[in-house]
Amino acid sequence: MVSKPAPDATRRSEKSRRAIYAAALSLVAEVGYPKTTVEAIAARAGVGKQTIYRWWSSKADVLLEAFLDLAEQTAREAGHDTAGQDTAGDGTAGNETAAIPDTGDLAADLKAVLRATVDELLDPRFDAPARALTAEGVVNEQLGRVFVARLLEPQLQLYVDRLRSAQDAGHVRRDVDPRIALELFVSPLAQRWLQHTGPITYDYTDTLVDYALYGLAPR
Repeated sequence: MVSKPAPDATRRSEKSRRAIYAAALSLVAEVGYPKTTVEAIAARAGVGKQTIYRWWSSKADVLLEAFLDLAEQTAREAGHDTAGQDTAGDGTAGNETAAIPDTGDLAADLKAVLRATVDELLDPRFDAPARALTAEGVVNEQLGRVFVARLLEPQLQLYVDRLRSAQDAGHVRRDVDPRIALELFVSPLAQRWLQHTGPITYDYTDTLVDYALYGLAPR
């Protein structure tokens, strides 16, 4: 009698995890955060509710991790470095973040990373759940704080690090606060995306960098 190989639990778990990610993101885009439940995520993913609670403590944790994973996927597909990689090797997003490249040309480096952000914002898979989570974060302070701490701040810190590197190289004034300076190009992009005040394009983000670095006054 030929014995059959035992089922690969790792592959089965990863398949379930992927199904849960997809279910969570699609549900929050369709019905919004308040109506998205662990029960609904489990039903759509085809898993038991206890499977979800074995890995996550709440729907917020599921959605945030699914969102991190989505951001990594879209970045990889666009050919850019990713953040929050699976450093543990268990399918979960880690805390590692990829630095903004330092080529010695600050403007070029900032434009490159903002163009990658444009690609992400225009990806329908990213746009709908991102809007749902962002909107809920405005009225749900606890979720908003977690969203900022886990998703936004690690990305903003990359800009801080790159601007500090530029200060060390003498390309940015020493008295400039990098955390405030980054808002000159990041915040307008976020506002335009959230409020649909104009198109999100490479030309737009390139111009933001030029205005931020070189100012508006004639030279």
